[in-house]
Amino acid sequence: MKTLIVGLGIQGEKRKKFSGNDFAFSVDPLNKSADFRSIQQVPLSEYDAVCLCVPNSQKKKIINYCLENQKHVLVEKPLLLKEKDLDDIQKKSIQKNTLVYSAYNHRFEPHFKTLKKIIANEDFGKLYSCRMFYGNGTAKLVKDNNWKDKGMGVISDLSSHLLDSYNFFFNETPSNFKLISSMKFENKSPDHAIIVHKSNKKLIQLEVSLCMWKNSFNCDLIFQNGSIHINSLCKWGPSTLTKRYRVLPSGYPKEKIKIMNMKDPTWSLEYAHFKNLIKKSILPDQKKDKWISKILNNLNES
Repeated sequence: MKTLIVGLGIQGEKRKKFSGNDFAFSVDPLNKSADFRSIQQVPLSEYDAVCLCVPNSQKKKIINYCLENQKHVLVEKPLLLKEKDLDDIQKKSIQKNTLVYSAYNHRFEPHFKTLKKIIANEDFGKLYSCRMFYGNGTAKLVKDNNWKDKGMGVISDLSSHLLDSYNFFFNETPSNFKLISSMKFENKSPDHAIIVHKSNKKLIQLEVSLCMWKNSFNCDLIFQNGSIHINSLCKWGPSTLTKRYRVLPSGYPKEKIKIMNMKDPTWSLEYAHFKNLIKKSILPDQKKDKWISKILNNLNES
C-alpha cells in the first residue's frame, strides 16, 4: 500500500514514520519539506491511502476528494462534523467501497486493551463512576500556533480521546454531558475543562488540561465489587494497571498490579489495524463520530 501524508505537522510526522516503507509522498501548504502543496497536485496513481492530519475545518473537503477517487483515509481525531455530513461520508464510503477511519491511537494502549477484557470477563458488578484525567503542558505551544489556539481548544482536542476511551471500554454512548468548568488560563481558547455525565445509574467525570506540567493520564473505574485503575500511558511510562477486589463489609481490598515500561506501541499498531481493515474490506460506520460530534457540539453551544 502506498500512503500519502496530508498535513506534515507533529501528527503528520508521526504518521510518516510509522507508515514505514508504505510512505509515498507528503502534502503541506506551509511546510517546505513536504513534497506537494495540495493533495490535488499529487498524481492519483502514486498513492492508495491517505493519513489526514489537518485542522478539522479542512477534513470534510479532503475526505470527499479521497472518496471520489477511491482513496482510503485515516483521519486524525476528532472528526467533528454535522450529522448529515457524517451520513454523507458513510454513504459515499459504502458506494466506493473505501474506508474512512477516525484515528484514536489510545485504543491500542496495552493496558486499555487489558482493561476492556477485564470488564468483559470478570464480575466487577455495576459501574458506579468513571473518572478520567488527561493533561499535558502544551499551553504555550498551542498559544504560539496560528490555528490551534481557537475554537473549543482542549475540549475538542483531549475530551474526544476520553469519550472514545469510555466507548472503547464499555461499548456505550451516553448522552447529556455538561460542561461544568472551562478555563482560559493562558490561551484564547479553553486550556482546562471538566465535563460530566450524571444519571441515577452512573457518574462520568472527564477532566482535560494543557496546563499539567508533568504529562498525566489517570482512569479510575469504581464498581460494585471493586475498582480498576490506570496510571499513565506507555509514552510517558511506566504505565500501571491496578485491580482492586472489594472486601465486605469493609477493609483493605485485595489488589493486583501490573506495571508496563515500554516504548509507545500505539502508532504502529493503529496503522497495522488500518491496513487490516482495508485488506478485509471492513467499513466501520460513523456512529462513534456522530456521538462524539453531538456531545462536543452541544458543549460548544451551551
